Amino acid sequence: MFQVPEETGKTRFHDLGLPVPILHAIADAGFLYCTPIQAEILPATLKGRDAFGRAQTGTGKTAAFLITVLNRMMANPLRGKRSPGTPRVLIIAPTRELVMQIADEARVLSKYCHVSIVSVFGGMDYEKQRRKLHGSPVDIIVATPGRLLDFKRRRDLDLKHVEILILDEADRMLDMGFIPDVRQIVYSTPHKDKRQTMFFSATLTPDVTRLSASWTKDPVSVEIEPEQVAVDTVEQVVYIVTTDEKFALMYNIITRNNLQRVLVFCNRRDETRRLAGMLDRYRIHCAVLSGEVPQKKRIRTLEQFKAGKIRVLVATDVAGRGIHIEDMDYVINYTLPHDPEDYVHRIGRTGRAGAVGTSISFACEEDSFYLPAIEEFIGRSLQCIPPEDHFQELPPVPRRRKPKQEDLKSRAGYEPKKSSRKKMRSGSRGNKNYRPQGNRSPRARSAKPTKKPTP
Repeated sequence: MFQVPEETGKTRFHDLGLPVPILHAIADAGFLYCTPIQAEILPATLKGRDAFGRAQTGTGKTAAFLITVLNRMMANPLRGKRSPGTPRVLIIAPTRELVMQIADEARVLSKYCHVSIVSVFGGMDYEKQRRKLHGSPVDIIVATPGRLLDFKRRRDLDLKHVEILILDEADRMLDMGFIPDVRQIVYSTPHKDKRQTMFFSATLTPDVTRLSASWTKDPVSVEIEPEQVAVDTVEQVVYIVTTDEKFALMYNIITRNNLQRVLVFCNRRDETRRLAGMLDRYRIHCAVLSGEVPQKKRIRTLEQFKAGKIRVLVATDVAGRGIHIEDMDYVINYTLPHDPEDYVHRIGRTGRAGAVGTSISFACEEDSFYLPAIEEFIGRSLQCIPPEDHFQELPPVPRRRKPKQEDLKSRAGYEPKKSSRKKMRSGSRGNKNYRPQGNRSPRARSAKPTKKPTP
């Protein structure tokens, strides 16, 4: 069952001695061989060892710690009754998008394991999340630090029975000021000698190293360099353009190559709105994803983009990390990021988990100054090329035709509008001869007015 041919230098999942339900889910997801971080970290974590991984999203680390979690839960099933809000596994991540991504992947890998998973994050209905915590016993909680502490302070959560603690993207939690909250959460779980801890970070700073040492016990250490991901799995193309030529080039890249799912990055929110408006005028179905978009709408937009209902997603760096979208072959940097690390995170949205993708960047008179720092960070030079002449031609803006009545009738749920005009009766306000009577009583209205004496 789930046979995979041997290949030199690659590790197969069924060589790790995983239970059949987990192997079944892995096979359904289409994974055949372990990524480098999975091959290095799983043999140790499956035995219960703590782990420290330096790796960004897109390397397969999420699947690595989830497989460890599911393997342990299946090997040690709990007997008897359990209190509500007492998770066996706690996964902490810095952003809502990453929390949702981890929870979605956990549901895919636990398809045949009968595991309860609850995601907890801000910006959503508090009571709805609370009801999920107090429903059936929860096995895995994936949470942002702030909302998790809210539930803990109100005693909706008890973390004293956590068997596995996972901290993902610790460097971002440091940058966002979450570490005091995370420290409080960690100290609410059992001592590190009595739990398994996995700690992941995209960068290695003194603060990250100190936290890892204090919260883990003799961890196995695995480091996957971000530049390896960028260079090996993503074809990087840089076009030399002026600011005025950018839109025409992007429009032709999308339409002439018939791209159906494209993620376009801008640096500022106003740029995303302006660019989405231009795409909309050219009848390219698009949406915006930025920090100013309400959380519920962001979730709905991401779901529609993943489902292929949105052709182009124009986003700020809020989508730079923690978002995994299948079959997304193109990422476009409409404006180059000022931080070289953000460049790696952006292009990491394609070419994930060994797949091949394409990154296209526009180097205009302003953005070209950021290229040397990016080249130094990824450890290679980027060849800049001018676009072909026919890729700089922009057709006229299509006219918006008024929908015909038959077009409207073909839409689902269409009902013709009923006239709201009512027939006006004599004496009503619509009658031009109508005179208001005021608040006079019936007797006053029936009495004949007396003539005023002439002076």
